[in-house]
Order: sequence, then C-alpha cells, then structure tokens
Amino acid sequence: MVYQVTRTIARMLSGAIVLIIYLFQVNNRYQAGLSAAEGFQSLGQLMLLFIGIGIAVTIAVEIVFHILFSIGLAVKESVKNGSCNDKDIEKTINQEMIEDEMAKLIELKSMRVGFITAGIGFVSSLVFLALGYPVFLMVNTVFVSFLIAGIMEGFARIYYYKRGI
Repeated sequence: MVYQVTRTIARMLSGAIVLIIYLFQVNNRYQAGLSAAEGFQSLGQLMLLFIGIGIAVTIAVEIVFHILFSIGLAVKESVKNGSCNDKDIEKTINQEMIEDEMAKLIELKSMRVGFITAGIGFVSSLVFLALGYPVFLMVNTVFVSFLIAGIMEGFARIYYYKRGI
C-alpha cells in the first residue's frame, strides 16, 4: 500500500502546483482586463497550454517517482540483507507495484469522487452563467473543477487505502 499512497501523493502535489500556477495566470489576465470576448481565444490557448503542461508534469513526476522509489527499495533491501542483489530488488519492486482486487475497487471508488467533483463544478458553472456572471468565470470554473477533481480523487484514494473499503 505504501507504493500506491506515495504515488498518489506525488500526483496530487504536482496537480496542485499546476492548478496554482494556472490560477495565477488567469488572475493576471483578469486583472489586465482580458475577460472580454477578445480574451477568450487567449484563454483557450492558455487552457490548452496547461493541459499540455499537466500531461508533461504527470509523466515527469511518474518517471522521477519510480526512479526514487526503486532507489529507496534498493537501499532498504541492502540495509536489511547486507547485500544488494538486483534480482531480489526487482522482485520486491514488482511485488510493491501489483494491483489486486482491493486496489482496483479503490480506484473505481476514487474515480467516482472525481467524477462527482467535476460534475458539481460543471453544474456550478452553468448556474453562474444562468445568474448572469461573465462567461470568463463559467469557462474557468469548468476547467478548474476538472483540475480539482483530480486532486479530490487522490484524497479519496488515500482515504480508502488507509480506511479500507
């Protein structure tokens, strides 16, 4: 369980950092007055840019996490056994990364939390639009709700791993 929880925390931190940077960018654009109709093209470009950044950060975090996790297991095995055998370390890594039925159930339940969060954000954006708020707020509410949904999914996954199903 340590592998899944640690991996989820790493994903959540990277997602939170991307979200904070995006919010700073949107705030700067809003302060500059780009919330009018001509600013929607640049807002769409910014969202596409942050989707790409989010994908790149996720890939980089996964690679770095797996490297650091493997090194940590190798150090732990060498301290425990007194020697560092590559086959034993590889066996231990494979055992840590196995997904059993409980892990799959936890993933499904945490995905449900993420979908609910994204749905609430989408409905909230429609309510903002119906109440006469600017479209700028509606579009950003949808985008931010998807980013927050990923973070909430991580919290749910950690909760289910700690508490059980």
